[in-house]
Amino acid sequence: MMREISNMRSAFFGALLAIIFAAYPSYAQAPVASASVPEPLIPTAMFVSEAETLHPIISPDGKQMIYRRQIGGKTYLSWGAVGALASDAAEIPGKNDLLWYRWAGNDRFIFAISLVVKFEGEEVKRTWLLSYDLAKNLSQLIGFNDQGFEGDDMLCADPEGKYLLLQIQRTIYEYPSVYRFELSTGKGKRVVDQRTNVWEYYADDTCVVRMGIGSSNRKTVYYYRKNESDDFKVIGKIKEDDEDGLMDVAHIVSGSDDGYILSNKKTGRFALYKTNYITRELGEMVYGSDTNDITDYTLTEDGKAVRSVHYTDDRDRIIWFDPAMKKHQNKLDKALPGEEVWIQSRSRDASKMIVFSTSSTDPGSYYLFEPAAGSLRRFAGVNDALDPGRLPKAKYVEYKARDGLMIPAYLTLPKGRTAKGLPLIILPHGGPYGVRDTPDFNTEVQVLASRGYAVLQPNFRGSESYGLKFFEAGLGQIGRAMQDDLDDGMDWLAKDGIIDPKRVCVVGTSYGGYAALWAVARNPERYRCAASFAGVTDWKSQLKYDRRFFSNRHAKKWEEKVTGETEFDLDTVSPMRLAGSLSRPVLITHGDNDSNVPYSQFTKYMAAMKKAGKTVESWTYKDEGHGFNNRLNEKDWYDRLIKFLNEHNPPD
Repeated sequence: MMREISNMRSAFFGALLAIIFAAYPSYAQAPVASASVPEPLIPTAMFVSEAETLHPIISPDGKQMIYRRQIGGKTYLSWGAVGALASDAAEIPGKNDLLWYRWAGNDRFIFAISLVVKFEGEEVKRTWLLSYDLAKNLSQLIGFNDQGFEGDDMLCADPEGKYLLLQIQRTIYEYPSVYRFELSTGKGKRVVDQRTNVWEYYADDTCVVRMGIGSSNRKTVYYYRKNESDDFKVIGKIKEDDEDGLMDVAHIVSGSDDGYILSNKKTGRFALYKTNYITRELGEMVYGSDTNDITDYTLTEDGKAVRSVHYTDDRDRIIWFDPAMKKHQNKLDKALPGEEVWIQSRSRDASKMIVFSTSSTDPGSYYLFEPAAGSLRRFAGVNDALDPGRLPKAKYVEYKARDGLMIPAYLTLPKGRTAKGLPLIILPHGGPYGVRDTPDFNTEVQVLASRGYAVLQPNFRGSESYGLKFFEAGLGQIGRAMQDDLDDGMDWLAKDGIIDPKRVCVVGTSYGGYAALWAVARNPERYRCAASFAGVTDWKSQLKYDRRFFSNRHAKKWEEKVTGETEFDLDTVSPMRLAGSLSRPVLITHGDNDSNVPYSQFTKYMAAMKKAGKTVESWTYKDEGHGFNNRLNEKDWYDRLIKFLNEHNPPD
């Protein structure tokens, strides 16, 4: 039944996409492991047990849920009764990546996909927005066949699912306009015309476009209007290098010029403030952390009051302003001790909620929570094959970099081994900006620790949520001070005797894959080997690729983060450019459908190695993107990685 239904749904998507493609060619004490007998090996297959349910979202009426599902190496969107695994599923066809999904009313969901396409001989990331009508079993494109590259920039959606606002370039040669699309028909009407140099628009809670942000003569320009009948007027021009003057516009309240923004102007850390959009002055602080940035917040349905704020210190945290939600959270925390517990989704009347719990040793569980009945029922797990009792916990640590900056990190030590002279894997996160590691469950960490390796996850300078000074310390430091932070973490662990400095390798994905390749190119005397999945190998071509997808303002900001105020030659920190000097073993892998770090980053590196007469281990994962959809491919990666490490940095 499952396969028959999914094949039927797939036909709708396949036909639709065929049309689209045709139309557009404090220093913490380090943990100590016991000296008992090493744990028996956990088969890699157990680490990639096929997930039944991932990221379920409840419908507004609380009757249904949609969720992501992996079946036979393919990605599906499934739906059915809330708290029950469904038989209905729609396959995401071809080489498309599923980016996000959400409800639009009770009988329709919308979702975004991406694909790498060729444009004028260059690789370009292209996204689309689609809707699925459950009653009619009908999917349709929301947008135009010949629109610009970014097709999923949704500004607002009607709570009843009748329409949405989408910001798109009508063609690649225009600035973005805003269109209102009726979801029942898919027909669109332009509601805000393009304006020269304006790349971003923002709508209020009633789906009225109220603000536009553009650039002119190296200044960020803010356009604003009070209501739909007014014309947009310039309310401010700010030098692009004046970060203090920039506004983080996230929520605009209808019928008001007042709202909330995140700003680091007063304290050097992002906090939530009241503000007035016309005067652009900060009002009173609503909430701030003494140690870390506030990263997100939610408002009540009318948009006038704060419901919650989010931040991360040694772990992710939520602060509820809503008394009822705070009470629910306290009950859930007590019911699931030792876990991070998140109310992930809820019905409009809050009578039903989907709760997710996890920890560094627990892949996660999903529960249906019904507060009135006092019911909490587990209905799915991410990976029930793993026993959390057999896995080591990640510990929060800090160490001092060579310039005195304190670097937060997570250290996981293998069970059953004395914390002395251990082999080390440094596992830097992706990004690198706007991202950080947390103690959430990390399959790769647990695979490596299960084989006897200590694993260090450094939140190197530039990582998210540690304040302005920490962020600025990473600007223009890719391959330089950011890389020093990895080296200094190794030295800290060696000084304490926890690891053997002669038995260290670097492994990573995305930016982490770059950092691994760069580690053995820059410091072969330190590292025995490197392994990369989806890593950047040539920064100039990666920036060129990113520039085609980001809006002008964001593309420029991203490039400035990479190059810094005093631009340097990116070739000097690109592994591909130093192929001739490679002297350490490398394992490099990539998905040929990667829309974040294009596959050409892999092929260029391999071509450079061949030209330099160097041999590296390599593998291409067919039809995979910037991660794994096929569990067999994920298992293959872990098997290849373990084999590679056993050969070049054995744990015993």
